Amino acid sequence: MSSSGPQPAAQGLFLTPAAARLNVVLVEPKIPPNTGNVARLCAVTGSRLHLVAPLGFRIDDKDLRRAGLDYWDKVHAATWSSFDELLESEGVGPARLHLFTGRGGAGLWESRFSAGDYLVLGDEVGGLPQSLLDRFVARQVRVPMIAEPSARSLNLSTCAGIAVYEALRQIHTTQPCGTSGEDRSSR
Repeated sequence: MSSSGPQPAAQGLFLTPAAARLNVVLVEPKIPPNTGNVARLCAVTGSRLHLVAPLGFRIDDKDLRRAGLDYWDKVHAATWSSFDELLESEGVGPARLHLFTGRGGAGLWESRFSAGDYLVLGDEVGGLPQSLLDRFVARQVRVPMIAEPSARSLNLSTCAGIAVYEALRQIHTTQPCGTSGEDRSSR
C-alpha cells in the first residue's frame, strides 16, 4: 500500500517545507563553519539562506562546504551586496523582519513568527550593525539567557537553530499551549 504522506503516528515528526518556509539572513558572517552549519539547518527545515556582504570568507571555502555538506545549492538563496538590496529585491517590509540581538527588547517567546518571515542574525564578533538596530528597534528579538552568564553570547549557528525552530513551532502549532487535543487525565 502506498502512502502520500506521513501516517497519523508520524505527523509532527516531519516538516512540510512549502508550508513553513522561513528566510534566514546572515549579515556579514565571518566564520565559514558557522555559515555552513546554518546552511545545514536551512536544508533540513526547508528554509532559504541569504548572506549579506561583506563576507569573512569566499563562498567556495572548503570549511564552508564541509560544514554545509552537499546542501549548499539547495539552500543558498542569494548573496546580497547590502541589507537594503535584500529588502528591495525580496519586497520585505519591516513586519516580516526579526532581528536577533542580545540587546533586543522583545523576548523570543513573546515574538510572533509567520511562514515567510526573515530571521536576521549578525556576525559572530559584533552582532548586527548598529545602523540596522537603530532602524528596526521594534523588530529586535532576544534569545533568553541567564542574567550573568559566564559566556557573553550564543554561537551564531546555535542562535539560528533556536530561532528557526521556535518560529517553526509557532507556525505548526494550531492548538493553545499545553494542549494536544487528547485527554491526558486518563494517563
